[in-house]
Amino acid sequence: MKQSLEFLGFIALVQGALGLVHEFTDWHIGLVQRLGFLDGYGVYASVALVVLAFAMFAVAESRGSG
Repeated sequence: MKQSLEFLGFIALVQGALGLVHEFTDWHIGLVQRLGFLDGYGVYASVALVVLAFAMFAVAESRGSG
């Protein structure tokens, strides 16, 4: 469970960072800009993904090795 939370947290962190890079540099990378319902809310969605990633890391760390 801990490894899956860490993996999902890593994916969320990477996608959030790539979404922020896309919003500020117009590079066409990441998943956030490809989702039509997030049009105009890319920065908020990317920040939410980064926060979600840190929350997943915290939960994984509190679970311990089990």
